[in-house]
Amino acid sequence: MRDRTRGDEDAPGPRRGQSSPPPTAALPTPSTGGSAPAAPAASAVASAASVASASKPARPTAMDERRERRRKRRKQIVLWTTVAGIVVLVGSIGTVSYAIVSNLAGSTPASADPPRAAPAVVKPITFAQDEPAATAGAEPCVTVRVLASYENAEMVENLANAYNAQPRNVAGSCVTVTSSKEKSGAAAAVVAAGFPNSPDDQKPTVWLPDSSTWVDVAQSEGATSLGNDGTSVAVSNIVLAMPKPLAQAIGWSSEAPSWSEVFESAGDADLWSGLGHPEWGAFKLGKTSPLVATSGEAAMFASYGTAAGSLDELTATEVQDPAVQATVHENETSTSHYMATPEHFLWHARQAEASGSSADFLSAVIVDEKSVWDYNRGITSRDGITRTQADPPTEQLIPIYPSDGYYAADNPAMRLKGAWIDPVESEAAADFIRYALTAQGQSVVRSSGYRDLNRALDESVQKVGQLSDDLTTALAFPAADVVTAVQASFPEVRKRANVLFLLDVSGSMDEPISPADTKLTQARKAIEAALGHFTTGDDVGLAGFAQAPDGAMVPGLVAPVSDIGTSRDGFLGALGGITSMGDTPLYQAVDEFAKQQAASWSSDHINAIVLLSDGKNDTPNAPTIGADQMIADLKDMHHSTPVLVFTLAYGADADVPTLQSISSATGAHYYDATDPSKLEAVLGDLVTSF
Repeated sequence: MRDRTRGDEDAPGPRRGQSSPPPTAALPTPSTGGSAPAAPAASAVASAASVASASKPARPTAMDERRERRRKRRKQIVLWTTVAGIVVLVGSIGTVSYAIVSNLAGSTPASADPPRAAPAVVKPITFAQDEPAATAGAEPCVTVRVLASYENAEMVENLANAYNAQPRNVAGSCVTVTSSKEKSGAAAAVVAAGFPNSPDDQKPTVWLPDSSTWVDVAQSEGATSLGNDGTSVAVSNIVLAMPKPLAQAIGWSSEAPSWSEVFESAGDADLWSGLGHPEWGAFKLGKTSPLVATSGEAAMFASYGTAAGSLDELTATEVQDPAVQATVHENETSTSHYMATPEHFLWHARQAEASGSSADFLSAVIVDEKSVWDYNRGITSRDGITRTQADPPTEQLIPIYPSDGYYAADNPAMRLKGAWIDPVESEAAADFIRYALTAQGQSVVRSSGYRDLNRALDESVQKVGQLSDDLTTALAFPAADVVTAVQASFPEVRKRANVLFLLDVSGSMDEPISPADTKLTQARKAIEAALGHFTTGDDVGLAGFAQAPDGAMVPGLVAPVSDIGTSRDGFLGALGGITSMGDTPLYQAVDEFAKQQAASWSSDHINAIVLLSDGKNDTPNAPTIGADQMIADLKDMHHSTPVLVFTLAYGADADVPTLQSISSATGAHYYDATDPSKLEAVLGDLVTSF
């Protein structure tokens, strides 16, 4: 991939990190209809201004000291806007290259900069018209398989459908484009590995992640199937989204904060009380995992940028600086918890609104603009796969564009290469990418909730999503070495966990699921694999639950919750020794162990239970607490000492509705392993929440 800060390999101007700022240009005005205008040319050069925090009365708290350390790190920032688009169609099979120069920021104080001449205005892209074939080529059609991210999958599917709706003829064959989706981090891993678990006729021809950062990750892991060029087909900014009442109360709906102010506010447990809203509890900042989703990456880049002093000139050396990492870790302690995709957070926010207020679940979440648009029009997804349409929420989300910059995902189409792709398939892939860059393709991009390559939005999308057309502080993602350095650092800087694995060990866990495994032996293997996600500083324990003939819950706690850095061997020993027995006191186990976890609740840890159960509550020997009381107790704890109970339905007989109600009551997520063969993968997905 090219350096994403440059418009061409031979473009003038220094690369990121050099002392003099790059050339700048005005945001272009879109050339195709139905789109909101970009920033006018007159605003191409932002006036120099200091970014300074107003002084506040000293408070004798650790939080105040933390804020002061951050203030000392801040730099005055001058933001310069550049958006340039170049479309090059090369070669007989339509190889396509596209590069966007995103907004870049100088980092020297305004007083030290002499006045600058206004840069040349870059003309907007005039999108070519699609030229479908007069008649479709011969059957059987050549198939172009496109692998998308969860976030941009709907757009990719819409592009495929629109392309397929017209006759196509590539080398005498008709063409059919199909699409599939995977979480961004998982897709990067499988691309790097060369799709080892897929037959050749199912391997993709095009990879279209929602950000080229995942191309960086795949290349760093040795990917050999990637071509030398990538073609951005759409843009989506990563923003801070807040329920409207909260955004208004803190004032961010009218004046955007800096990222430093966001992290400071998220760490202030008394913020909402101080603003007259104690009913909103603590400030709950949601993020996706940077190892899985682009919005999580963007959150980490913002955290590292504020810690190092500049969002747009962040270097790998700064990422590896212990002092910078210490500040980032402080920022991460204000995270409520991590999830795999933006849709996971937004589904829970909608559930919280249905039972009171979305503020019960989140104060703010870092997501892409398209997710804000989806939420505000009533679309949510529990699992990131199936989407449901409901009435729009009463508490709409407000997208906040932080004043010191926000990152823009570039959705690159990567034509793959490999022995499974023949020349006609490769040519057909190039033709599909060509289509995505036409006026018709870019219209699909806009109607799917994305910005086109002129950064223009569909008018309805902009209105419903309440999205901004002032793009003066959009930033390119960092260089590849920064991307991989941030990912490598995440296990050390992330918020630590205080988590109990709670395992159903009733007699049904003896059920064979393969010649080699029972449900219980496979559960042991999956938990052992998941344990690799935790590191020193994470407090992890293990308990099992079944009901003995005398009514007692057994075996109970078998590995106390303690630092896994020193207790790993003991945990694994207890896990290996656990056996199945008796009936299923599900309600009693959840209630008792949730109360125990709440008693050791800590604001600087993610306090959670991972509940794995293969059946329904069944206590014939001695009735226990009922489901209603269990849920009421969980909700009561959630306000003051929230313990997230992540539930995992294991096997076809699991009580899915009850497990879903348990996770929903605590603001955690439900995971489905009703197909037991998927347990290890599903549990691996679950632990991205820590």
